Amino acid sequence: MNGVSRMRRWLTILLTAGMLMIATGGAAVAAPTSAPTSGPAVSALADDEGPHFLSGVVLDVSGSVVGDVYASGQSITISGDVVGDVIAAAQTITITGTVDGDVRLFAQDVTISGEVSRSASVAAANLTVAETGSLGDDVVAAAGTIDLAGDVGRDVVASVGRLTIEGTVGGDVTYVSDKEASIGATAVDGTVERVEPPQTPRMEVSPWAIFLGWFLGAVYGFVALSLIMLLAALLVPRWLDRVTDRLMPSPWKALLVGFVASIAVPFALLLTALTIIGAPLALAGALVWTVMVLATFVFSAYYLGRLLLRDRHHPVLTGLLGGAILIVALQIPWLNVVVWLAMVFFGLGAQLLAIHHQRPWHREGAPIREPSERSSEPVTPMAPPPSDTPPHL
Repeated sequence: MNGVSRMRRWLTILLTAGMLMIATGGAAVAAPTSAPTSGPAVSALADDEGPHFLSGVVLDVSGSVVGDVYASGQSITISGDVVGDVIAAAQTITITGTVDGDVRLFAQDVTISGEVSRSASVAAANLTVAETGSLGDDVVAAAGTIDLAGDVGRDVVASVGRLTIEGTVGGDVTYVSDKEASIGATAVDGTVERVEPPQTPRMEVSPWAIFLGWFLGAVYGFVALSLIMLLAALLVPRWLDRVTDRLMPSPWKALLVGFVASIAVPFALLLTALTIIGAPLALAGALVWTVMVLATFVFSAYYLGRLLLRDRHHPVLTGLLGGAILIVALQIPWLNVVVWLAMVFFGLGAQLLAIHHQRPWHREGAPIREPSERSSEPVTPMAPPPSDTPPHL
């Protein structure tokens, strides 16, 4: 079953459910002759006349009921004689009695083993008409599987995934399905027509259109990322130098730090978010981490520019040169995956090392300067300290 037929079938089911709810609500407003009833098991009274509105987990409509029945619940059974129509919505609906009217049913599983004098309109996942079941007029259904082992007086119109007819159909059978139905040789008195579900047209895309799309995307990425690199080089050139300084002497250290952090930090943020107190902190940390990941392109591009130019040049020239190389590398299939991972790991590692280097409590010890040669100036002897004791005469 393709997606179109499945979508069409479920749209039919939803529309049927909506019509069922609207009809039930309208009838309740127009003629509230019977109050809704709820409970674990509900049975309609034989002496009641007029429309009956029933709701509950398990419903059993038994006895002789005069008037239409509107029911909703988890499991509904019509075991009595209903002189009127049955409109029901539930998970499972079973009709074992007789209905002197039409049935309009919306459920996951619908089983009819009793007698329905007129037509049935059904939206369900599975519809089964047992050998003892019969319908006087038509069957209009949208279901995943339909198994008709009983008797249908007139036509069958269905949108179905799998249709099986082992009973008898007095009229024609028209069904929409992508599978052939299993129908007995003498089961249908009229004609059988299968309608193919509409197929989604496939659009043929020319290679030139694919190339043009790729080229426009590459140009857009080149212009956008170049503007970002230009702004970063003009606004924060010192921070670019500080971060890439961590990469120049030991790039592999930055790669290792970035790889470990890319695994540990998201896991730590997730654990922090699971706690009630740490949820705001985890949200703030996730925002900061996202900004750092996005900034890896800027720092990686500037690092490439410094490697190529060697000597100190203007930050704009350095950033644009490295950015152009990085953008081109990101456009090459298969290689772009390796380049992107290296860009993220190197960029994150460099940023974390720069933050660690700039921590407030970090102080580099000043070198101790020792005199290279002894001073040649004469040393003046120090005068003795004055004494309060008078000298001896």
